[in-house]
Amino acid sequence: MAKKHSEKLPQPTPGQPHRAGDTERIGTSKVTYLAPLPLPTGLSPLSPVDFSQVIGEMNDVYLDYGAGPPTVFGYQLAIWGPLFFIFFCLVLAPLLLIAVMDWEFYQIFLGTAIFGGGTFSLLAWIAMRRNHRDRLNAVPIRFHRQRREVCFIVKERRLGREVDEAVIVPWESLMAWAVEGYGATQYGTTRQYGLGIGYAHPETGKWLKTEGLTAGMALSLGEWEVLRAYMEYELNSLDEVQDPLGLRAPGDPPHQGAHTIRNERRKLHEGLREAPSLWRYLHASWWYFHYVITLGPLPGYLAEREHRIIQQRRPQLKLANVEEWSKPLPKAQWAKPSTELVKLSAEVRRIRQRDPLRPIEEIFAEAYRRQGVV
Repeated sequence: MAKKHSEKLPQPTPGQPHRAGDTERIGTSKVTYLAPLPLPTGLSPLSPVDFSQVIGEMNDVYLDYGAGPPTVFGYQLAIWGPLFFIFFCLVLAPLLLIAVMDWEFYQIFLGTAIFGGGTFSLLAWIAMRRNHRDRLNAVPIRFHRQRREVCFIVKERRLGREVDEAVIVPWESLMAWAVEGYGATQYGTTRQYGLGIGYAHPETGKWLKTEGLTAGMALSLGEWEVLRAYMEYELNSLDEVQDPLGLRAPGDPPHQGAHTIRNERRKLHEGLREAPSLWRYLHASWWYFHYVITLGPLPGYLAEREHRIIQQRRPQLKLANVEEWSKPLPKAQWAKPSTELVKLSAEVRRIRQRDPLRPIEEIFAEAYRRQGVV
């Protein structure tokens, strides 16, 4: 099953009844339930956006969640760290100390650049290898919107060996929760946000779930809104959630690569031509400095290469029953949302339109009351 992060988040007890809008205190954390009954959170225009890049394949039939493609930014960060350190030691620091700089003094900076740059490079390589291994082994959760079902792949031991087993969950029975809490570190208290999605196995009671940290509560809700909007036919393109800045040109592949950097440079020059300003020129200067330090289009080519390797080697959902389940259905056989979900969703939108700043748990609770749901 897909895992985005290793950090543990507070999570509900399997089998304990919850519904969208319920809240719960677990330790120092507040858990807000977003499903079952996946009601709209109403966060647009900021959502839905897949800032965490956890959405893999998306088409008219299904969406894969929890195994997104490698990003250009990840490779830029890995290259930027060691090379900027070397640049600082060999160029910036000597310029700042030029009045007292001599060859013996410069040799100290040279040794620091070699040792420090090598150390940063090794750490970056280890981190990228670990991330690559995680992406390679990740098995996504598949959301089939025509069937309105969700497929988890779990490991089961049979006859002394592990085998993959598919567990199909009704979409409207899936549980989702957003976490807002505090975590203690050796440096003090930090705020933590996260999103969890899970379901109790109907036969074994085993907890099927994926969970991960996000940078904020709005991003947790936005990540869930991607899934909800897709399943309710409000979202039809990966560009809508992974390319809010329009860095994909017509004909570009859905994953990131060298074209991402080319399109970013194109938009930079378009902005300079259409509305030149001091701020835009400063931004362009910084962009090109960053472009040179990160070795130009190299991060894009590395992201493309990793994507190809993952597509060739990643364990795919190749179970025969999952392949059959993943096929498109004739439109006459498409599953329909429940009457309860349709009415409650419409009520939520009416309340949200009247009071857009109201917390979602209060909006959901009022929608239940108005529809007579106890």
